[in-house]
Amino acid sequence: MKTVLSTFQITKICVGILAVAWFTIKKTSRSSASRQVPLIAALWVVIAASLFSLRLSITPDEEIYIFDPTQLHALSLQAIDQHGNDTRAIVTSIVTNLSADPKLANHVNLDEEWIFNNAGGAMGAMYVIHASVTEYLIVFGTAIGTEGHTGRHTADDYFNILHGVQYAYTPGSFEPKIYPQGSVHHLKRGEVKQYSMREACFALEYARGWIPPMLFFGYADTFSSTLDFPTLWATTRVTGREMIGNLWKGKL
Repeated sequence: MKTVLSTFQITKICVGILAVAWFTIKKTSRSSASRQVPLIAALWVVIAASLFSLRLSITPDEEIYIFDPTQLHALSLQAIDQHGNDTRAIVTSIVTNLSADPKLANHVNLDEEWIFNNAGGAMGAMYVIHASVTEYLIVFGTAIGTEGHTGRHTADDYFNILHGVQYAYTPGSFEPKIYPQGSVHHLKRGEVKQYSMREACFALEYARGWIPPMLFFGYADTFSSTLDFPTLWATTRVTGREMIGNLWKGKL
């Protein structure tokens, strides 16, 4: 029979793993640099594998998710209906409604920190509303248009168009799939597409699944193209703060 662990039990285990990692890294700082690198790398592999195994120990999956794609789409449509093309007001309305929900209030980031995001060749900016091991919710977009690769991810991605139009292409098609304001582009886990925002376009993007591997996609362009390390640090700081903070609150 499969053992089912509660979110709180898993959180305690994860915090314990992170504590061991922290003290081990501090201890290795006294040893030679050549010995530190492989040890720390191996340690993080163990942490990632442990979190992944623990994530699989929960059944059903729905128990670990606090956001609902249908609800997020409804909130997006409501905000669009109320504010039209006033994107700032739309974002404010969505975040206000999310933070008013007792189940979500403690997991919504109200500090609107906009950070550039380069991934898959596309460039825009994002505001991280929520980030945890199994979910993230952001507003992503650009005022001047962009185009790139969606990435092939370990999570389902729901792109709620708040302003503008998104175009998507899959090999073998001769016409783009068009997602106007108010629609949802669902990129299923494991799938990949080319996408573009030809002009100003912003979306409420929700991902649910195994989030940590997606960070590599978000970081890759920094090392292969932009070399924008201040933005990389801002992304790491905000995402890490939200993930660890939610983990500490019992949200995997």
